[in-house]
Amino acid sequence: MKPESERKELEQMAGEIFELTKLSWLARHRPKDKKKRGLDLTETEFLALDFLAKAEPITVGRLQKSLHVLPAQMSRVIRSLESKTAKPLIRCQINAQDKRRVDVFLTDAGHKARDEYRAARLEDSVRILSQLPDRDRREFMRILSQIHEMIVQSMES
Repeated sequence: MKPESERKELEQMAGEIFELTKLSWLARHRPKDKKKRGLDLTETEFLALDFLAKAEPITVGRLQKSLHVLPAQMSRVIRSLESKTAKPLIRCQINAQDKRRVDVFLTDAGHKARDEYRAARLEDSVRILSQLPDRDRREFMRILSQIHEMIVQSMES
């Protein structure tokens, strides 16, 4: 395949992925789905809860760097997660070894919110993927695994 036709094909594929991402964003905010989708978290709030679920405690600075957000945005996310519901989703406390740092912990309500948000997103995908034939699902998973690994490698370099 010629480089220019390959480039066009890759751009078309990337465009389709982008369109699917946009559809996913729109589908998540459909009025009829508001009850089943659980707590309304932003993507950054969910990512913060997800990082904490996998590596807690984590300092505010490390969390901010992991999420690739500015310090002011991280402050807004922290405040939001502390006050979004009747019970805080996170708890902050001064680091015992370094009083200049603040450690962030996931509360029981935070674990529940993260799990419910994730389950709702996965359910949407399961519903759609269940319509594919088995062979297509296996091929799709094989390709997704390769793309996942390439993204992880590109983030590490």
